[in-house]
Amino acid sequence: MRFLEANYQGNEILTARKGALGLIALNRPRVLNSLSHEMVVDFGKALNAFETDPQVAAVLVTGEGERGLCAGGDIRMFYESGKAGDGKASAFLRAEYRLNARIARSAKPYIVVMDGITMGGGVGVSSHGSHRIVTETTKLAMPETGIGFFPDIGASWLLSRAPGELGTWMGLTGEAINGADAISAGFADWFVPHDRIAELLGKLAKLPLPALGQTIASTIRDFTVDGPTGPFCEGRQLIDRCFSFDTVEEIVAALERETSELAAKTLVTRTLAAMRAKSPTSLKVTLRMLREARRSKDLETCLEREFAGTLQVVKVPDFYEGIRAAIIDKDRNPKWSPARLEDVAPQSVEAFFTEKDERLFG
Repeated sequence: MRFLEANYQGNEILTARKGALGLIALNRPRVLNSLSHEMVVDFGKALNAFETDPQVAAVLVTGEGERGLCAGGDIRMFYESGKAGDGKASAFLRAEYRLNARIARSAKPYIVVMDGITMGGGVGVSSHGSHRIVTETTKLAMPETGIGFFPDIGASWLLSRAPGELGTWMGLTGEAINGADAISAGFADWFVPHDRIAELLGKLAKLPLPALGQTIASTIRDFTVDGPTGPFCEGRQLIDRCFSFDTVEEIVAALERETSELAAKTLVTRTLAAMRAKSPTSLKVTLRMLREARRSKDLETCLEREFAGTLQVVKVPDFYEGIRAAIIDKDRNPKWSPARLEDVAPQSVEAFFTEKDERLFG
């Protein structure tokens, strides 16, 4: 969305100042604002500039176009880099994960409008922020298990801290949730109708410098409504009951045992179908990531673990097969190796958690 026709500067990352707001807009609408390495670097530079600008009280992040904030990272580049072994994918992820940590510890309020599609890397530049707004168009997901990957960008930290087992459901199924469920899961804070976003942002931009930093939350709250419910509201008890186990096999067995009312059966059917379409190796790695994250002290620890895992991802066939099926041949019919949960060797999972020489922090 174009915010008040501000006089932006930049290319794939647009920046401007409106009142006491520092504006950052993701500007690759033809590919749903998917993040490139250059975008991540420029995003970090913009944050640096606004954090040191005494005339900026808060940062506002939006996505250009009508379809969403950001669909994730440039997975075609990951595919090509992994095949070539040129290290570009690793360099991108290193920069992206450091940006995620930077957003989480932003010295100034970080406001983000999660309108439309917000997935993968889009969650990374939004849900680590301090003031997160969703609308009725929001579709939030961490769909990585569908491409032979696992939820990254610090998602293991976010998902493991969602109430009950909502984060486990999100991480394993990769299913998209709506704005209200994003709030329930702790990925967002306020639900504002899409057609009132421009009015809200305009009001924030008119607040004088001293007042803006102190009244952001109350100003946003004046525009909030209750969003439509989703599966988290209707199926919370079932999700908590079935996803409380520490192995994927036990979770699947628990779902298969469910004999609840019709509405719950619909959720079970949808959930099982989603999980059965995913990489068995990715499912096991993801669950291990989430359980390790529950015992972790901070976001940086989880990002470090995820980064080590990504160095293993490019060594296994499911990553290439998942991207082939999703964006190369687009047949949506990946052939996972191995194809069954019971055939995933423990050492195959353990390889994702072996400490690597390359590190993000320290």
